[in-house]
Amino acid sequence: MSTYYPRTKDLTRTRKSLTESPPSSPSPTDKNYRHDRLSRYDSSGESATDKPLGRAGSYTRRETRLAALSKEEQDSSSKDYKKMYAEALHENEKLKSRLQDSKHELVKIRSQLDKVTQRHDRLSERSTVLESEKREKQALDKKVSNMEDELKVLTELKSDNQRLKDENGALIRVISKLSK
Repeated sequence: MSTYYPRTKDLTRTRKSLTESPPSSPSPTDKNYRHDRLSRYDSSGESATDKPLGRAGSYTRRETRLAALSKEEQDSSSKDYKKMYAEALHENEKLKSRLQDSKHELVKIRSQLDKVTQRHDRLSERSTVLESEKREKQALDKKVSNMEDELKVLTELKSDNQRLKDENGALIRVISKLSK
């Protein structure tokens, strides 16, 4: 049976002694000593806390001011975040409604476009039908004009034929009189 960690590692671990680890909090005697030192007054009558302590003192004062300011900022920023969240939520709702309106408008415009394209298709179909009808009409007009020309020729031929028949009949009569 295999394990991820061999048992030898668990057994070889040693714990640091209490003297080697740093203390978690200052001892009560350290606190009293610090308190005594800070509560002493110097000869001018000022307390040690009122007297500037040099760089270390200015850093601690700055840190306390920054900490106070950061707490105020956190309080105001948490309110600001809530306000900003509410505003953003409101803005999102406005944008969603505008998006819905735009979608509805898009659907209307698409339907109108479809209607227009259908009309255009019908008109183009009609125009192609009209064009084909025009071509057929032109072809028929040509046929009619050709037939009229043929009729004129035919009537001329009939009149010529009738004239030739009359002449033929007259010639036959002349020949028959001559042959008697």
